[in-house]
Amino acid sequence: MNVIYPLAVPKGRRLCCEVCEAPAERVCAACTVTYYCGVVHQKADWDSIHEKICQLLIPLRTSMPFYNSEEERQHGLQQLQQRQKYLIEFCYTVAQKYLFEGKHEDAVPAALHSLRFRVNLYGLSSVELVPAYLLLAEASLGLGRIVQAEEYLFQAQWTVLKSTDCSNATHSLLHRNLGLLYIAKKNYEEARYHLANDELPNCFHRGCTLLHSHWQCIYFASCAFGTEDIRTSGGYFHLANIFYDLKKLDLADTLYTKVSEIWHAYLNNHYQVLSQAHTQQVDLLGKLFENDTGLDEAQEAEAIRILTSILNIRESTSDKAPQKTIFVLKILVMLYYLMMNSSKAQEYGMRALSLAKEQQLDVHEQSAIQELLSLISTEDRRIT
Repeated sequence: MNVIYPLAVPKGRRLCCEVCEAPAERVCAACTVTYYCGVVHQKADWDSIHEKICQLLIPLRTSMPFYNSEEERQHGLQQLQQRQKYLIEFCYTVAQKYLFEGKHEDAVPAALHSLRFRVNLYGLSSVELVPAYLLLAEASLGLGRIVQAEEYLFQAQWTVLKSTDCSNATHSLLHRNLGLLYIAKKNYEEARYHLANDELPNCFHRGCTLLHSHWQCIYFASCAFGTEDIRTSGGYFHLANIFYDLKKLDLADTLYTKVSEIWHAYLNNHYQVLSQAHTQQVDLLGKLFENDTGLDEAQEAEAIRILTSILNIRESTSDKAPQKTIFVLKILVMLYYLMMNSSKAQEYGMRALSLAKEQQLDVHEQSAIQELLSLISTEDRRIT
């Protein structure tokens, strides 16, 4: 962490803390354009995001240079806008990753940066601000600050209501977070209102009269990405958690299975491409092709959180349905294999194989798992 120094603030100029917007007393010595109320918030910002973007902030927070022509000036402005857009997405992804990892305190500064860059680029009333509000709301929920979460969600909801150009993806994110708010408040009926609607696949309605016919989280995600997309799976997962808490285990089981199938289909597609190219894994330059999930860091963290949560539930009932536990274990094997984490992939593979043998499952199932483990071992030797 860089040293921070007391400020000598020019008369009449008020500088604000990057984290809490209180009057600032210190400045980051590395970039000299970021201010803090004290050591605590400077360290929190540094650990969360500032270390990663410190030098990128300098051209955004200093005066533009003199340009000899309007063309040069416009080019300079475009470069600044591109830098802001990059930082918006980068800070958003970092904050998302922290949330999926359960690091809610670390997520706050990164989310605040994403929000400020959005305000600077799009203005105070733009719907582009909504994703950042939702990050801050989710972080607040994770920290037990329900009132603060409600304030962020109210701002997000109001911005969406005023907008005439709001995407289905943004609507989905809003309703998912409203659902999480009502889960935190133990208001499961209102949570279901936001997490489900009449447009869900028919299998989810059998025996279930609790789902409301409203355009909510899963509906909007389905409109934006389709019912079988990994970006829709989060809505199914949160809804499953509600039913699980309410002891409606059949409904929860159906939804957990749906989530597992979505992730299996996605990861298996990537896995098959790599396994088929296994004997031709060296390119023309003699370098190994990198295994790739096709996901950013936040999406990988979300996949790990969702699948390990489902695994914990499956393992608690593995004596009744061991195939379901093995199915999730195999998905985690593929995920970690594609993330090039062979030790984790082997760990889950061995657990799957052990359970398959213990339960005396079909020999073809055991062979499939052994094939996975063999591929991982071979690939690990190639890399090392």
